[in-house]
Amino acid sequence: MRQIEAVQRLHLWLETGDGMLLGLGRIQLLELVEELGSLNKAAAAMGMSYRAAWGRMKQTETVIGEPLVERSGPKKGFRLTPLGHEIVRLFRAWHQDVENYALVRARDIFPWKTEAFSEDPSKADASG
Repeated sequence: MRQIEAVQRLHLWLETGDGMLLGLGRIQLLELVEELGSLNKAAAAMGMSYRAAWGRMKQTETVIGEPLVERSGPKKGFRLTPLGHEIVRLFRAWHQDVENYALVRARDIFPWKTEAFSEDPSKADASG
């Protein structure tokens, strides 16, 4: 068998009968809103339109039944609500748990080196 070095990539999301609830993209959008103080800037940073970002936020808030972002400051920017912060924290913890479990299983099952995905290749898990 040839030498294979695989990188694990997972796409996880939660949905309900009412629609999309949460996925990594929405969590990243929430994190950028908090960091940049603007839904418009967060959308631009992700390469999406303000309208698309607003629609995704509103859809998730409708499914949850409570706001995740709120207007703030004199320029009427946005920030996360306490629930928004908690949702980001919980999703990140769940996502990491699932990725860790999947990586352990991949390493147990497959006969090749498997590493965790990282946006920064220098941070990839190389313990194989």
